[in-house]
Amino acid sequence: MSEIRFRDVHKRYNSSVPDTIRKVDLDIDKGEFVVFVGPSGCGKSTLLRMVAGLEDITSGELSIKGQRMNETPPSRRGVAMVFQSYALYPHMSVYDNMAFGLKQAKTDTATVEQRVRKASKILQLDPLLKRLPKELSGGQRQRVAIGRAIVREPDVFLFDEPLSNLDASLRVQTRLEIAKLHKDIGTASMIYVTHDQVEAMTLADKIVLLNAGEAVQRDGSVAQCGAPLQLYHHPVNKFVAGFIGSPKMNFIGAQLVGAANGVATAKVAEVEVQAEVDASRLAGHSMVTLGVRPEHVQIVPPGGSNVVAGLVAFLEQLGEASYIYVRLAGGELVTVRESGQSSCSVGSAVSLYFPPHCMHLFDENDVATPRTARPEILGQPLVAGVSISRATTHAS
Repeated sequence: MSEIRFRDVHKRYNSSVPDTIRKVDLDIDKGEFVVFVGPSGCGKSTLLRMVAGLEDITSGELSIKGQRMNETPPSRRGVAMVFQSYALYPHMSVYDNMAFGLKQAKTDTATVEQRVRKASKILQLDPLLKRLPKELSGGQRQRVAIGRAIVREPDVFLFDEPLSNLDASLRVQTRLEIAKLHKDIGTASMIYVTHDQVEAMTLADKIVLLNAGEAVQRDGSVAQCGAPLQLYHHPVNKFVAGFIGSPKMNFIGAQLVGAANGVATAKVAEVEVQAEVDASRLAGHSMVTLGVRPEHVQIVPPGGSNVVAGLVAFLEQLGEASYIYVRLAGGELVTVRESGQSSCSVGSAVSLYFPPHCMHLFDENDVATPRTARPEILGQPLVAGVSISRATTHAS
């Protein structure tokens, strides 16, 4: 049985405005780490607060451990929430902040001591237990807030953008600590809200990517749900493909020429480009969009199949990698990611190779066609400057 179940859940604040949350059907298993991610305003925090009992459900059903929770008050749901704000009591020590909820619930002293010490050890807070919040760094304060949730020993942990107030280095450190926490407390389910897809990709067992705008009313709130690499390699539509991945996927307008044997051929700036996808359901000569991720595009000598010419418009040298922005004849700007320092220069002519096994294809309604490349090579990096599919015919 799923630990948490959403069944046709809707949230509407006012009858005169569209639903904020629409048609959510979702299962979260015991011990699973699920990340709600999406653009601002998509309702990810609202969905989390519905689990906590801080938002009412307009229609549908939410259950936890098989029990309907729609009318159950927050204190009886077996959940603990960590907010974006630390919300620590400034006059209390770290120990007392973590113990406060238990003491309010009249938990016996020995149990309070045992739970606080256990949480403190997990979060490496032992040396800080006598300090006040003002004597802690931002990362330490957030760990105390997490510890306050741990001591309750809930069935479900809820995290509402807990790292957004931290600087970059602390975000990485605390993210690793949350991942370790999930491993140490493997029986509790965790739901984590973020707008940062790096957090989503690195922490999640399952990502729930939420729609925004008109797509919510048309398709429901959930754009796609699955393992991180499932969304990365097999996005169901152009929105998912463009949201997951940084830099985002390149999109190139094209005209479908033909589709046979799991390979589609489309014309880009008078050049035929092949993609290993099943586009047999699409009408011939229909307008489509090709997609390819920056790390899969290669700069190669002119000529050959799947090679399109362009001019370097911008160049970003980051040290460990370079991003080359190439303008194609049709006006599309294609991002190319190269390791290390690039030898390209702004204004120079380059030729881009699009590996067929790395390509995506979206129809006129932005729906993805199924990829047909062998599962073991989908998304693999290029080897020595040569794509897997061309390695037998092109030297590195």
